[in-house]
This record gives sequence, C-alpha cells and structure tokens, in this order.
Amino acid sequence: MTRNNLIILAAGGSLALLLGAFAFQYLGGMAPCKLCIWQRWPHGVAVAAGLLALMMRGKFWPLVGMLGAATTGAIGIYHTGVERRWWEGPTSCTSSGTSGMSADDLLEQIMAAPLIRCDEVPWELFTLSMATWNAIISFGLAAIWLMAWKRS
Repeated sequence: MTRNNLIILAAGGSLALLLGAFAFQYLGGMAPCKLCIWQRWPHGVAVAAGLLALMMRGKFWPLVGMLGAATTGAIGIYHTGVERRWWEGPTSCTSSGTSGMSADDLLEQIMAAPLIRCDEVPWELFTLSMATWNAIISFGLAAIWLMAWKRS
C-alpha cells in the first residue's frame, strides 16, 4: 500500500470509531462517561493529522496520527481496567464505597456523582466492552500509522 492509502485507512478508522461512538450516543441513547469522552479527542487528532498528512509530505503528521491512535488506545486500556475493577478510576465518575462515611458525606457523594459512571459496562460484544474494542482497534490503527510514517 502507498503512504496515502495507509493514511486514509488509519484516519478513516479513527473517523469510523468516532462516528460509531456518536451513533451509540445519539441514536442508541447511551450517554458517554468521562473516560469515553477522553477517548474521543485523540481520534479527532488522528483524523486531523490524516487530512494534513495528505496535503503535506514528511513524517510529522503520520507521527501525530500514530500518537493520537496510541493515546486513545492507552486510555481505552485504562478505562477497561476501571470497568473490570482492576484499578480505581477518576473519583468524579466511579464509585468509591461508603464504609466509614457519615450520612452527610454520603449524601454529598450521591449529589456530586455523575449520571454516567466510568466503572460500569453499558455494552459489550464477545465479553469485551466498547473501551476494550476501542483499545484493540486503536492500537491496530497506530500500527497502520507507523507503516505510513515509515513510507514518508
């Protein structure tokens, strides 16, 4: 494949993942959590890098696209760990338990809790959550970006 074909494939993959996320949100009624939103931004960077890489020669923009895809993959791994309770997520979107809390502190935690929690899996396919699928596909896209970078 040529450099431009690889760039179109990689940037198009990020665009497809973004469109899929928006479809789940707006057509499927599944509001995103904070970590879901964090995973979207690097895809946007990868799409923009793809457009710029097609207009300009050089290795910079494919590298930016690769870093964007790898970043969203890393956030996806982190989000998967939060969903599977391997580690704690951001306190603003996960449950931290109630032991040792006063009634006032518990009420404050409930009132400050977001509507969408990061440590719940709203959808999965073959036992893998959207965050996990995003990580797998995004690391694949990063590999495609790497091939485009090498051909620049």
